Amino acid sequence: MSDIIRVVIVDDHETVRSGITAILSTDPTITIAGEAENGFDALALCTRENPHVALVDLRMPGTDGTWATQRITRETTTRVLVLTTFDSDDLIAQALAAGASGYLLKTVRGVELIQAVRHVAEDRHVVDPAIAGGIIARLNAQTSAAADDPLDATVREALEGLTRRERDVLRLVAAGLTNQQIADHLAVGVTTVKTHVGALYTKTGVASRVQLGRLGDSLGDGAPKP
Repeated sequence: MSDIIRVVIVDDHETVRSGITAILSTDPTITIAGEAENGFDALALCTRENPHVALVDLRMPGTDGTWATQRITRETTTRVLVLTTFDSDDLIAQALAAGASGYLLKTVRGVELIQAVRHVAEDRHVVDPAIAGGIIARLNAQTSAAADDPLDATVREALEGLTRRERDVLRLVAAGLTNQQIADHLAVGVTTVKTHVGALYTKTGVASRVQLGRLGDSLGDGAPKP
């Protein structure tokens, strides 16, 4: 990645976009590559401008942020950082499953927003502290509920139906590799890896990369060594 982080802002309110631009513009290493007010325009913008990070709201007229997140992360190299007012469990799960690298509430402080953009640009994941506790609690509850049989019949069937390449990607996710590291290891493009990861989310029905990793662990030996 270059020294300058290129960001696009996706929100249906012009005043919100202007406020975010004002905050990010205080950092000389961040430049605004464009703005969009709905998911469809956001995808077109990311395809055209190829920014490092897209700040995406979830609730917008027409094509919403969840749709945009899924399409942007599958079809471009741009990473998505959700920035929204909504903290419902369902929306958080949908955004992460769609491929978002981070989830922040609009109450976040400016310095924290800038730091989050940097983290996501470096292929790290960020979660607003206000919702992190709930995510951890849900994961712990799911782990406890699945202690006796971590894979139900539906998931087992889904794993059996994975292609060989999808199984390779799943094992590397379980090994803790980022999408870029998986791409380098398998000698494919990062967009191809994102497509496989998206297919894994769809086929297995899990809601987070952590859960994907647990499924990868269940495959046993045979993982391509990172």
